[in-house]
Amino acid sequence: MAKINFNDTNKKVHFIGIGGISMSGLAEILLDKGFEVSGSDIKSSKITKHLENLGINIYLGHSSSNIENDVDFVIYTAAINSDNPELIEAQKRNLIVLDRAELLGEIMSNYPYSIAVSGTHGKTTTTSMLSYILLEAKKDPTISIGGIVDAIGGNIKIGQSDYFITEACEYCDSFLKFYPHMAIILNMEEDHLDYFKDINHIRKSFTNFAKNISKEGALIINGDIENLSLILDEIKCKVVTFGTDPNRVMWTAANIEYNEKACGKFDLFYQGKKMGKITLNVPGVHNIYNALAACAATYELNISIDDIINGLYKYKGTNQRFEIKGNLKGITIVDDYAHHPTEIKATLEVAKHYPHNTLWCVFQPHTYTRTKIFLKEFAQALKEADKIILTDIYAAREKDLGEIHSKDLQKELARIGKESYYFSDFDSVENFILENCIPGDLLITMGAGDVNMIGEELLGTNLSTISTSISVEKEIKSCE
Repeated sequence: MAKINFNDTNKKVHFIGIGGISMSGLAEILLDKGFEVSGSDIKSSKITKHLENLGINIYLGHSSSNIENDVDFVIYTAAINSDNPELIEAQKRNLIVLDRAELLGEIMSNYPYSIAVSGTHGKTTTTSMLSYILLEAKKDPTISIGGIVDAIGGNIKIGQSDYFITEACEYCDSFLKFYPHMAIILNMEEDHLDYFKDINHIRKSFTNFAKNISKEGALIINGDIENLSLILDEIKCKVVTFGTDPNRVMWTAANIEYNEKACGKFDLFYQGKKMGKITLNVPGVHNIYNALAACAATYELNISIDDIINGLYKYKGTNQRFEIKGNLKGITIVDDYAHHPTEIKATLEVAKHYPHNTLWCVFQPHTYTRTKIFLKEFAQALKEADKIILTDIYAAREKDLGEIHSKDLQKELARIGKESYYFSDFDSVENFILENCIPGDLLITMGAGDVNMIGEELLGTNLSTISTSISVEKEIKSCE
């Protein structure tokens, strides 16, 4: 029996850290379903003000008194420490306490057609593609996503149908709290090695996630994943594959063409039969894979090929995924969330096809563990840029133990013959850009931290209120 039941909404739920972009969305879903909702955060923000306007009682600062006498459930984020007074009070009173992932799993269990999108890369983009297709098909899904999507005006959409779409992150096995009707595994690589031992540990985690899928549902999986059989041997539900080899997979792309901005067009094939022609308005070969996954998943949900084609065509991208921020005196400024060597390589490959003179990459490494483990791989990926600027490492959930520094990455780049520039503060980066970039250059800010602020400062579009509102979430988003 689910703890959070949409048929029993005479309950009150309190969120510790409600100002995070993910937590706020989950709070909105519960409010819409009839739950009474309250929450606390460290400071006021655009998000907390929005929640107040919806009728949610918001407390600024954390105090045991924020847990009112009639609270039934308390939800917390990974950013909340064990000594948080509200968490201590909830435990003292034996209230039902759930972390964010547990709540997401509970919400998911209330939807007959829940779709969870997993993988080392591409979760937000593929979830967005699914959203566009289901909206095109008039399915009115509920959507919880890790980025801002134009079609829903944010990161959350509350629908009134049986469809629910969300991302599923593997970090700390959080997606094992989900029991979806359908799941997608986009890809699988070494990452989050502060938690996982190696690729075998990661594969086992994804396998356990796939085993949670409803027997009446389906697993949509990249058929190019190495040692795929080790996963599929343990799966009881229907399996649908996508990838590049038509002899091995069910869904594939043929006759691929790219336009001048690296956006793909291809013939879509299912089990050898041509289904139609897909035209994408997002760049890169990686987005062809993402689109194939979205096609396979929605076709399994009996969505028409016309709706699939039209939905994918209308999708123009998600924030921080090769997002063109603007033009500064002839310099095109782009922001991208890439923070893993594979993602960096894919993004720079796209950028090389984009019109430019000099390709500049401002990279902010994300977490000390990832930077230390993938130091050589980061250097190999970054060298594809013409000019490289490094900022300090974004700590996120970690503490600086003095074992790794951005200067170590600068040294590794120098070792392979690539010059780079390091600055310890954003002001110095911005001044260097203004002094050295010229009209026709392409500048990409890259990383999962706050490096996007550099482009916003340069363009005079500093979104400080929004950045404040997601500052807690920046610390805890588990798949960064």
